[in-house]
Amino acid sequence: MMTTSPIGVQIPRILLPRPGVDLAKWAVIACDQFTSEPEYWQAVADLVGDAPSTYHITLPEVYLETPEEAQRVQSIRRTMQDYLQADLFVEHDGFVLVERTAGGKMRHGLMLALDLEQYDYNRGSTSLIRASEGTILERIPPRVRIRSGAPLELPHILVLIDDPDRTVIEPLVATRGTLPRLYDFDLMLGSGHLSGYYVNDKGLEGQALAALGRLAEPAAFAARYALPADSPVMLFAMGDGNHSLATAKAIWEQLKSDAAGQAPMPAGGVGAAAADALQPQLGMAHPARYALVEIENIHDEGLEFEPIHRVLFDVKADFVRALEEFYGGRSYFVPCATAQAMVALVDSQAERGGAHAFGVVTSQGFSVAYVPDPPSNLPVGTLQTFLDAWGKAGGFTRIDYVHGEEVTVCLGSQAGNQGCYLPAIAKSAFFKTVIVDGALPRKTFSMGEAKEKRFYMEARRIVR
Repeated sequence: MMTTSPIGVQIPRILLPRPGVDLAKWAVIACDQFTSEPEYWQAVADLVGDAPSTYHITLPEVYLETPEEAQRVQSIRRTMQDYLQADLFVEHDGFVLVERTAGGKMRHGLMLALDLEQYDYNRGSTSLIRASEGTILERIPPRVRIRSGAPLELPHILVLIDDPDRTVIEPLVATRGTLPRLYDFDLMLGSGHLSGYYVNDKGLEGQALAALGRLAEPAAFAARYALPADSPVMLFAMGDGNHSLATAKAIWEQLKSDAAGQAPMPAGGVGAAAADALQPQLGMAHPARYALVEIENIHDEGLEFEPIHRVLFDVKADFVRALEEFYGGRSYFVPCATAQAMVALVDSQAERGGAHAFGVVTSQGFSVAYVPDPPSNLPVGTLQTFLDAWGKAGGFTRIDYVHGEEVTVCLGSQAGNQGCYLPAIAKSAFFKTVIVDGALPRKTFSMGEAKEKRFYMEARRIVR
């Protein structure tokens, strides 16, 4: 494995199931999907059965904080060891070019490992790898319980690059006919098709690394976004899976801290220099220092940003009155006869003179809430600021973040619930917004709807 530290990239050693494993049962959608739809995960369990599957070595979040969680975490670790001892995997040193078809769209990505020393999810970060949305700190400990002590990582992390000239991934796509095909199959439960190609050509590998390096040149970066010449470079922005990457970061920091108790620490604490100094306890190439991810070009036509909607459970107070009080009486509501009418109003909110709009779904029907002179740059920020305060005040018991109009309407229409429908954000302003304004409000966007999300396919060792 090779590390290209200036751009935070490592050439990974990727593990894939041996021939003979049923990949349609092996690959399972990201664990943070369908969290309010246990029937989806029951369908997965029924389909997979006892066959080798990432379902058995990941924890669907529908089971978090349930009586099943502890048992499932223990089972995950045992099953990972069983798979390794059974020699279930074949190792591949190098990048993997990913091709995903879903919902009539095709998009491409590149599997590589990112250096966690160059990632900081805190708001205001100036690191090479940055969070694009606010990180919910309380979501990290449950993930740490799962990853800590596990011998393997299986990523659903999607990281974005801003490559308008298509210099990194697209040249590999053009040559994929010459690359060995590692997998090519239909995904379960109507989620499309997945193919992977082994980039075993060192020339192509070097071209991709050089192209990433050019995107990270400080002068080119500053010119691209009309920034001061000394602006810290952001090469990678989180797309999906920020909390998984934050979990990997937390475990790496803990490993450094543990090793520091056995080795002299250099001035400056447990930073990148400290990691280098912790030889042989950790060292530059310790696998936990890196995280396997898929990078995608934000300019890929097959990549669409979808809004993430909110569903409130056990609503205990009057939403209309609470919103009006929170925003000083300036909010107002427009009733809608149908869900389609509500969606149309929300999606055309630019015509409302700058007021932020979001849909409201209850068992009584549909409406659109408007907030003039909004406090945030995006409607999701205006809504989430209110929901954070209202939830703390006891306005509702639980919130879930869901994908798609249909799920929002279905869950929001149930007695005691409420759905909040939000508009999508534009891809064109994404990178500069994150660079200039910092992380967006949490759960602002999704790269595709639920069935279009990344499936667990590749694995990587994270212990020696």
